[in-house]
Order: sequence, then C-alpha cells, then structure tokens
Amino acid sequence: MMKIQKINAREILDSRGNPTVEVEILAEENKIFGKGRAIKAWSAVPSGASTGDFEAVELRDGNKKRFQGKGVLTAIKNIKEEIAPVLEGMSVLEQKEIDQKMIELDGTENKAHLGANAILGVSMAVARLGAMAHNQKLFEYLTELAGVDISKLSITRPFFNIINGGKHAGNQIAFQEFMISPNLGTFAENYRAGSEIYHTLQKILKSKFGGVATLLGDEGGFAPNDFQRENEALDILVQAIAEAGYEKRVDIALDVAASEFYQDGKYNLGFKMTEDNFKTTAEMIEIYKNLIKEYPIISIEDPFDQTEFEAFAQLRAELAEDKIEVVGDDLTVSNPSRIKTAIEKKSCNALLLKLNQIGTVTEAIEAHQLAKKAGWQTMVSHRSGETTDDFIADFAVGIGAGQIKSGATARGERVCKYNRLLAIEEMIR
Repeated sequence: MMKIQKINAREILDSRGNPTVEVEILAEENKIFGKGRAIKAWSAVPSGASTGDFEAVELRDGNKKRFQGKGVLTAIKNIKEEIAPVLEGMSVLEQKEIDQKMIELDGTENKAHLGANAILGVSMAVARLGAMAHNQKLFEYLTELAGVDISKLSITRPFFNIINGGKHAGNQIAFQEFMISPNLGTFAENYRAGSEIYHTLQKILKSKFGGVATLLGDEGGFAPNDFQRENEALDILVQAIAEAGYEKRVDIALDVAASEFYQDGKYNLGFKMTEDNFKTTAEMIEIYKNLIKEYPIISIEDPFDQTEFEAFAQLRAELAEDKIEVVGDDLTVSNPSRIKTAIEKKSCNALLLKLNQIGTVTEAIEAHQLAKKAGWQTMVSHRSGETTDDFIADFAVGIGAGQIKSGATARGERVCKYNRLLAIEEMIR
C-alpha cells in the first residue's frame, strides 16, 4: 500500500505571469521484499480571469508589495502546515476520504479558509499517485473513481478558442470566446483541422488588418482590435474554415460570459467601447437566435448572467428544435448544488466543468455525474491562466466527458492538453 510521506508546495507563475500553486507529494510504496520505494507526483493549479461569484475561493495573499497582491504564499502555508499533517500516512488510494478530510479541515462552504487552489493542488497530485499505485495511466485510474466502463472509453471532442474577446482580450468584442469544433472522426484529424484553420485565420487577419491583428489573447486565440461586433468575428471564422478546406465539417461555439457585461438588469454589449449598447434579456435571445440561423453554431456558453436561471431556461426552450447546447459555467460553477438548481429549472443541457471552480477531484466527478444523469453533455475546461499541467486531458477521457476546451492550437500551456489527448487516443483506439 502506498502511503503519503511528505507534501510540499511552491509558488510558480501561470500563463498570464501571475502566481499559482504547484504541489509535490512524496509517497512510499511498501514492498514485501526489500526497502520501500519512494514515488513522487505533482500538480499545478490554473486560475481564471472571468470568474463566477459562486466559485470556490482562490486564496490570494493581498500583499500589494508582492505580485500586486496576487501571491499565494498563504495557500502554500496552508498546504504545508494544515493539510500535510492531516494527510501524511494516508493511502493514496483513498481519494474520496482525502478530499473529504480537506473539505472538513477547511470548514467553509466555498473553501475560503484553506483556499481551493491549495486543496485542488493536493487532490490532483493524490489522483496521480493513485494511478501509479495501480500501475495505471491517469485516465484509466479516473475511470475507476468515476465508475466508467473502461472498455467504452472514447476520446473527447475538442473546442478550440481561436478568436478571443471579452475579458480575455483588449479588443472591443463583448463575447469572450469564438470556438471552432471540427467533427472529423478522430481526435488527430480534429486537431489537424483546428491547427490548419488557425493558421489560415492568421493569414486572413494579417492580410486584412496588418500584423497587429494577429496578436494573441489569454487563451492563444487572435484578438484583433478591428472587430467591434460579434458578426465580424464569425464572418471571418466561416471564411477561414472554408479556405482551409473544412466547410460544413466544422461547427462553431460561443462563450458569451455575459456576467462580465451584465449591468443593472441589462447586457451592455458596448462595455469595452466608448458608447454603451444595452440589451434586454429578450433582445439577447433574439440576437442568439439570429446568430444560430446565420452561422453553424452548436453551443452557447453563459448567454446570461450567473444569477439568471430563468433566462437560461427560456433560451433553452427557444432553441430546443435547433438542438443547441446551452452551457452553464458561471451559472453552475461546477458546484453540485447549483447544478441541481439548473436541472430543476431546466436552465441548461450542458455543463462546463472546471476543477478549480469546485476544488477537489471527487466533487468535480460528482458534478459530472449529476449532469450526465440529467441527460446533459459535459465539456471539461481549462482556465485562462493556465500551467503546463495536462491533468484535464486524462480527466476528460477518464470520466467519460464528451467534450473539452483548452484554448487555441497554440501556446504550450494550451497544446500540452491536446498533445496528451493524441497519446491517449493511440492507447484506447
């Protein structure tokens, strides 16, 4: 039995250059003959820019003299001084028990005491050690934790964010993500198509607007300042898909992140412009319906504010015949209690699942299982502030999630997840 021997943590930087938590756990495997063998696993915790009010707390130091107050030394201290003494000596195979102990040790509803960034770092590293203890790949071990039939595993469908707006970019577009999702049969084919469309888009943008238009947003997508309306971004996406040779074989998805421009009961599409452009819920619904008629859109994430369960439900009902995914992110924040509310109110038919929104591997699996039982899709997601930890690739496959988004087909912290999926596909094909 492999037991936790030592837990260490350090402050590293994420893809935006902000501090985040990295965890290392040393475990000792007891052998019948000879000495125990020391085994080590690690994890690195991502961070979001567009965050929901109901997410688990990402603990920051608040000391303006270090990293503008964004340091995570308090979270690291909590790992070393509060979490480690409780978990050391426990079996790495006790994932649920370990996660529950950390939840109880924290003692708050939103992990405000220890910090979700502290708890999640430990939880992910423990899962990696559990896989090692079973001599399994991480995705294989996660199937056991999630109760998934390993013989029925399939690779997840990717959603590549190749135009950035909203809080992820300095342009004037209100919507946060414009994604493409090739549907060509294998992940390798989808990945290739995503890359070819990405580079075609780059050439089109440079030709139309100059080199400055090919500057990248937080998630690796292009963020041209020339776009002022969502239709402009969608038109050029459709052009890039066609010129790359994938017309009618690639779908489009939107992450609106509407909570970011929800003001006094209305939606300000001009929140990054010099003049406001307020829309009511009814007007937003008409905008979405018209976009779906004009473009090959299959998924709309966070179309309304994070408190507007009824507006989500209204849009879902309006789009039922079009079979559009209405995805909850800020609305549900990967939290089982809020997912239950969304199920009761029929607000969504798809869940965006972010590990750091809830804070443990066990709770994230529970969130997916709730969504699946309700007939929803699950899209596992990265964060805009990422690391080179590829945990979510194995996680998406292992729990049986049908979809994943990890940004564009560029930047190391994005493609490491996709590259891992290539390897997993070879193993399960």
